[in-house]
Amino acid sequence: MDNREEIREFLASRRARMTPQQAGLPLFGGSRRVPGLRRAEVALLAGVSPDYYTRLERGNLSGVSDSMVEAVARALQLDEAERSHLFDLARAANRPIRVRRRAATQQVRPSVQSLLDAMSDAPAFVRNGRLDILAANRLAQALYEPVFDTPARPVNLARFCFLDSRAGEFYPDWDDAANTTVALLHTPKLAAIPTTAV
Repeated sequence: MDNREEIREFLASRRARMTPQQAGLPLFGGSRRVPGLRRAEVALLAGVSPDYYTRLERGNLSGVSDSMVEAVARALQLDEAERSHLFDLARAANRPIRVRRRAATQQVRPSVQSLLDAMSDAPAFVRNGRLDILAANRLAQALYEPVFDTPARPVNLARFCFLDSRAGEFYPDWDDAANTTVALLHTPKLAAIPTTAV
């Protein structure tokens, strides 16, 4: 998860509210350009290099250990809620980003289509675990004509059952068809399963 901006704002705001006196640091001469502690002062209090703390405050908590998060929390004198929030930010920064991959289009081998076409006495189709119809013979296309009569591809039995207004007329017992559809979607996903329409 990319939460760098939230980390930046959180650490910078907590650093800005602390004075050197609160942190127990001596005051050096001259005026301070920033309110609160300098990054180098927080780094000193946390026991890390100024460059390392700067990296943290720029929002990069990836790979940071719990002990380092605890050291920063102590240096900034965070209360329990703030400390917990900082740990949550660190955990979120270290969580792998899940990229939803588009499922590859499944196809059947030409030999499977030939086998289906040779079945001239019964409607038959091949579907996958998502209930996409991958191949069908002519009788299955005729029997399931409303399912095939949609621009959405691939043809999908679940989409038809739940989203197409014609499903109530197509299935003699829509409730049973809906229950079966849900049960099929919850079964472990295996390779494409040949299905003979009845």
